[in-house]
Amino acid sequence: MLNKKFPRLLPKPIGKNMRVAELIEDTFKAYNSGRLAEGCRLLTEKMLPRNGCVGMTLTGALTPAGLGGAAVAPLMKAGFVDWIVSTGANLYHDLHYGLGMELYSGSPFLNDVELRHEGVIRIYDILFDYAVLLDTDAFVREVIQGPEFQRTMGTDEFHHLLGRYVYERERKLGIAETSVLSAAYRYGVPIFTSSPGDSSIGMNVAAMALRDSALQFDVNRDVNQTAAIVYDAKSGGLTSSVFILGGGSPKNFILQTEPQIQEVMGIEERGHDYFLQCTDARPDTGGLSGATPAEAVSWGKIDPENLPDCVVCYTDSTIALPLITAYALSKHAPRPRKRLYDRRDAMLETLRAQYLKRGTVKKIQHRTDLKKGRPRTGRTAGTAARKGKT
Repeated sequence: MLNKKFPRLLPKPIGKNMRVAELIEDTFKAYNSGRLAEGCRLLTEKMLPRNGCVGMTLTGALTPAGLGGAAVAPLMKAGFVDWIVSTGANLYHDLHYGLGMELYSGSPFLNDVELRHEGVIRIYDILFDYAVLLDTDAFVREVIQGPEFQRTMGTDEFHHLLGRYVYERERKLGIAETSVLSAAYRYGVPIFTSSPGDSSIGMNVAAMALRDSALQFDVNRDVNQTAAIVYDAKSGGLTSSVFILGGGSPKNFILQTEPQIQEVMGIEERGHDYFLQCTDARPDTGGLSGATPAEAVSWGKIDPENLPDCVVCYTDSTIALPLITAYALSKHAPRPRKRLYDRRDAMLETLRAQYLKRGTVKKIQHRTDLKKGRPRTGRTAGTAARKGKT
């Protein structure tokens, strides 16, 4: 009976010089290795095909570990990541690499009092000189003095402008593919920060405000702009997927796009199509970081029809991300880049028009019968794509 429903558990012996994809397919069969393998297949077989829109979140110390240049930038270059929500800290530490600064692989068991006296900063087992922080801070302050920064803007625009300066610094230093911000600028990938004041970048922006800098972050635009990206994909016949590394505020920010469309704006929708998360957070504490995709269905964040295709892998993102990246690059051909940043104004205006047409200030009628029809905002091709048809 079992052999008719499930594949037999009989991994092949691990051989010399096995490729990453082969290792995952042949030996990642159970527990969280099994979930990681499922996540790899979900990304390459359902999230990426048919030009699906993929949003990624970055939480936890990924860029200090060098995974911005090693994994995130290659995924953007291949057209596998279309937009990003990141903690400000990840983007701040990403700057170190784009500016050619040096970080070192150390130990988590060093004497931190001694490190303090020696001017060494520790992020668990990553070490760097205190001057790295000071030089990065100075770079941010000097850059944002420019006239193009003297206004209110969304964080995606801010990161695009900042990324241009990082890209130019990389070129002068003769380095490349080291920075998420630089790659996002080159490939037109919008990057949002859900809490722009909660990082050293935000701290420097705040300090410059005391020097009469006019730079302000438009968080309202960020909320609407991210919703516009999702609406553009779904109404245009594409799937919308989320690839969540860690949890925290970026996870909620990328998922709340669907409640923003449905619950607040009154536009009929069903939720994101595919959900892939790598996390160490437990669901039973009630926090959003560990909340399952099944729970997200109740909020309208995830399409209930596609819940079986949602994957949560309980593992460190610094383990999962390199493996998933290597698997995806070997299993799926590069895609044309969507360059969503270039269309940000048009997408927002489309969402605005739909909201003014369908939304209301008064209470919106709650729709619970999800079996009656698909969203009327999309073309027929959209329904087929979300169901996995061609």
